[in-house]
Amino acid sequence: MSKFSEIGAQDIISTAAELADAARLATLQHFRSDGLTADNKESLRFDPVTVADRLSEERMRAILARRRPHDGILGEEFAPVAGTSGLTWVLDPIDGTRGYLSGTPTWGVLISVRDAQGVIYGVIDQPYIQERFEGGLGRAEVNGPMGRRVLRTRAARPLSEAILFSTFPEVGTAEEGAAFRRVAPKAKLVRYGMDCYAYGLIAAGQIDLVIEAGLQAYDVQAPIAVIEAAGGIVTDWSGRPCLNGGRVLAAANAEIHAEALALLNS
Repeated sequence: MSKFSEIGAQDIISTAAELADAARLATLQHFRSDGLTADNKESLRFDPVTVADRLSEERMRAILARRRPHDGILGEEFAPVAGTSGLTWVLDPIDGTRGYLSGTPTWGVLISVRDAQGVIYGVIDQPYIQERFEGGLGRAEVNGPMGRRVLRTRAARPLSEAILFSTFPEVGTAEEGAAFRRVAPKAKLVRYGMDCYAYGLIAAGQIDLVIEAGLQAYDVQAPIAVIEAAGGIVTDWSGRPCLNGGRVLAAANAEIHAEALALLNS
């Protein structure tokens, strides 16, 4: 954390908390409300955006404009903002809008801040169940209905004893789906549809792997910070950094990461 003490680690942490609090209010204002509709951002598949996505990001951007006007902003719903400080806030106002529309509680808000080298700090927040995962700047903790606890990923175990998550059964392209199916049958348990919450479960020591494709920077940077702070590993399917998204392999430890990586590339 000493590397960032000069720019105020505590201010970054408290700013992120204020952003997450504001996003909680904005998203819960519309969650499970009558008449909630969505616009489709793509023509080939259903990629929804709601009034809550936009309101959540607008409120977070307003806080950053007030508290940290020299930092950049990269968000899902609005144009990037260039900064002069060397720091950029990366925001996903609702990760899992399909789940949000469906009334499930597994969507979340992703907040992270990065410099030229990588992610410094990240938050995975679940407004409905009021559970918040934090990682970076000396922190690795979750605070929620069961109180505040230290985050620590699972110890190594064979893939045959592992729990694997992905958002979509098809994963991505036909090629990506085929690679995923080289891993999935070898796991003890495979589950789908958790969006960003699955990454929090890795950090909390509940599951072993998340494998996804087609992600954006705002989908993955907060999970990277949280999982790495808890002792896990997040890379692309070639074992390289994945700050800009794409194909993502998140793992509880180096051993399970290596086993899944070998199968993805076999």
